[in-house]
Amino acid sequence: MLLRLEPRALPSRWIAATSPLIAAVLTVIGGLILFAALGYDPIAALYTFLVSPVETTYGLSELAVKATPLLLCAIGLAVGFRGNVWNIGAEGQLTMGALAGGGIALAFPESESGLLLPAMIVAGALGGMAWAAIPALLKTRFNANEILTSLMLTYVAIQILSYLVHGPWRDPAGYNFPESRQFQPAATMPILLEGTRLHLGTLFALIAVGLGWLLVERSFTGFQIKVVGLAAPAADYAGFSQSRVIWVGFLAGGALSGIAGLSEVAGPLGQLNPSISPGYGFAAIIVAFLGRLHPVGILVASFLMALLYLGGEAAQIKLGLPVAVTGVFQGMLLFFLLGTDVLIRYRVRWHSAAAGDKPA
Repeated sequence: MLLRLEPRALPSRWIAATSPLIAAVLTVIGGLILFAALGYDPIAALYTFLVSPVETTYGLSELAVKATPLLLCAIGLAVGFRGNVWNIGAEGQLTMGALAGGGIALAFPESESGLLLPAMIVAGALGGMAWAAIPALLKTRFNANEILTSLMLTYVAIQILSYLVHGPWRDPAGYNFPESRQFQPAATMPILLEGTRLHLGTLFALIAVGLGWLLVERSFTGFQIKVVGLAAPAADYAGFSQSRVIWVGFLAGGALSGIAGLSEVAGPLGQLNPSISPGYGFAAIIVAFLGRLHPVGILVASFLMALLYLGGEAAQIKLGLPVAVTGVFQGMLLFFLLGTDVLIRYRVRWHSAAAGDKPA
């Protein structure tokens, strides 16, 4: 007997729309099995992981703080993904945005100008765009694989950050810790809710959702991106430039990832250090596809992914588990999402192996 996948004649649109919810439910079931296998009460452990972090107003505000960089990065990535532009380097673009914007704050340590923070935001966007422009140029000029180039540039950006906080940008009064000076009040994001860390960057993320929706659903550029992604030959026939779509996809992703990085260093962190992000740029890829590349879906998915980050911290504190449990849940979510997507397009069939048949 051979197990084979056969294409479905007409994939179900209803199942395709609900597959992220199915993947989330399967992830919860997988979490129950995981906690039971580790010797914990699965219900109590799952409650600690998924519910206890958001039982208070402060916990809900932290959920929004965690969702902010995920939402910004994922909205930008989704623009490119719709056009088959595979920008995998949001983590590096986030880092370079944080460096560009943070560098402005460090260059004017005594400034109290109201223009300082806007200048940092613009610099963060430009820093992310400049880093994203490198794989875009390599793709359009030399047809280099954008997955590899954008991914490898992430590690270059992280090394640049490490060099700066260990070297020229290290705080001379910081007891030799690899971190910059604390940013002055004029260089930090205003707090939106007193007594929490909820900051202005969250508002920028919500604005990005609206602008992303207008771009992909109500603009001619969004229509071009969609056509290029669905049928490149038809796009060529219509005169739509694939190079333009590549540039738009990368620059949109770079700009929003750069703002995400700036929002982190000017928001919860208040300085530059070697670990600006716990992997938001990579997690945003899962968020984008979990949200079906639609801005509203991405908004919901970003809060779900943020909950996994908070749950990992809660499990570390209350259950004594390593913080890597966050990555385990992220991996299960991605695995089940990909699995449901495969089964939407294909059905599993058993075939009798006739004589002379070769396994597929």
